[in-house]
Amino acid sequence: MADTTPVDTTERSSAATTSATANRSTTPTSDAFREFISSGWAERADAAPSPREQAAFAAARRMRLAAKFPGATLVIPAGPAKVRSNDTDYPYRAHSAFSHLTGWASDTVPGAVLVIGPGDDAPATLYFTPTAGRDTEEFYANAAIGEFWTGPRPSLAHVAADLALETRALSELAAPGDEVLVLRGVDPAADDLAEATASEAELLRTVSELRLVKDEYEVAELRAAIAATKAGFDDVIADFPQIVAHPRGERLVEGTFNRRARAEGNAVGYDTIAASGPHACILHWTRNDGPVAPGDLLLLDAGVELDSLYTADITRTLPVSGTFTEVQRRVYEAVREAADAAFQIVRPGIRFREIHAEAMKVIAAKTAEWGFLPVSAEESLEPSLQYHRRYMVHGTSHHLGIDVHDCAQARRELYLDGVLEPGMVFTIEPGLYFQPDDLTVPAEYRGIGVRIEDDILVTADGAENLSADIPRTADEVEAWLAG
Repeated sequence: MADTTPVDTTERSSAATTSATANRSTTPTSDAFREFISSGWAERADAAPSPREQAAFAAARRMRLAAKFPGATLVIPAGPAKVRSNDTDYPYRAHSAFSHLTGWASDTVPGAVLVIGPGDDAPATLYFTPTAGRDTEEFYANAAIGEFWTGPRPSLAHVAADLALETRALSELAAPGDEVLVLRGVDPAADDLAEATASEAELLRTVSELRLVKDEYEVAELRAAIAATKAGFDDVIADFPQIVAHPRGERLVEGTFNRRARAEGNAVGYDTIAASGPHACILHWTRNDGPVAPGDLLLLDAGVELDSLYTADITRTLPVSGTFTEVQRRVYEAVREAADAAFQIVRPGIRFREIHAEAMKVIAAKTAEWGFLPVSAEESLEPSLQYHRRYMVHGTSHHLGIDVHDCAQARRELYLDGVLEPGMVFTIEPGLYFQPDDLTVPAEYRGIGVRIEDDILVTADGAENLSADIPRTADEVEAWLAG
């Protein structure tokens, strides 16, 4: 990586980098150099693009949001870059609410702020730092945002046409009015625009609840993200010989899938879980530093995030040797039966929590049938007992969209206790996990972890499994590996 030594600047995202590298400056400072580097550049064409597809959908979302807060000015920041270590930042990702309300996604300029004014037409202005002129020192000397370091930023006119939004320079942003609500905690500079109020908690909830029902653009993006994820799973299977041969085969699984995510999208939607053998019993295993050994199961929980920031979330459990053992197949098919039972009841009008309850009936029945419970399945399902949950402590479903755990700030009465509507998208992901040291199960079950996760769309009269093309049954999985 090149040595980065930015000049002092008022740009918020560069402050940490400036202080971290000021002691090793080698940037030329002579007047002769400044004059030379600012001249001799060709003119750039900056033709205004047609508005991107999501611009109209974002405008409709802003209207719905503004209608919830009549008379208020709403401030929705994208957020600044975040330091990873010293003078290096994490890959930038705008706040989900900002991207949802602007249509600006993986190409968002860090530090941008959306301001939605009061009124029936919800007038909106997008503030960001546009590209710097080549007659400025920032152009070559600012490693955080200078064009020599990070590439040119778009012009105000270009973004205005691209997003069908009014745009202004970030330097013009000031306290926008009397009644101002800020999506607080995203950007400290935006937080300073207004005093905190109790209504801001409602704003946080509302921008989350706005995403509970997806529009047609969002559903199409989720379909594309799932298709890219299927290709990533195919890549992993194709690489199995190298994966099995490596002492840290889980890392190769992660790398193979992430390569597909970067090739076809923005990144992975969350840290890939490549859990082989007993690691599959660790629900959020992301260290991915173990071997992928013949005879074990590989639990792969992964999703491609597109440039629109919409992500898939899929889990498949694969027998590394190509075929399930008798016990592995028994556990796998029990999990699939739970997933299928949950899917069968999905339709508009039921409550979200019913999906989990339906899957748990199967999990309780199977673990009781195998003799793992001290009571019957019916007794275990009583809220005061729940013995079967020892083997599946997580929930069965979560909403999915521009966040992998979308709508997370929504109220319980609209989420867990909410009524399903057409356009909702969520996962169904039951599992069974028998820890390697669990003495309540026979030895042949210990160290087996299975999860099957699909992405589900609620339709007008039922549901569609958006990831149904990814093999699910034990027979289908074995054929997939053989092919």
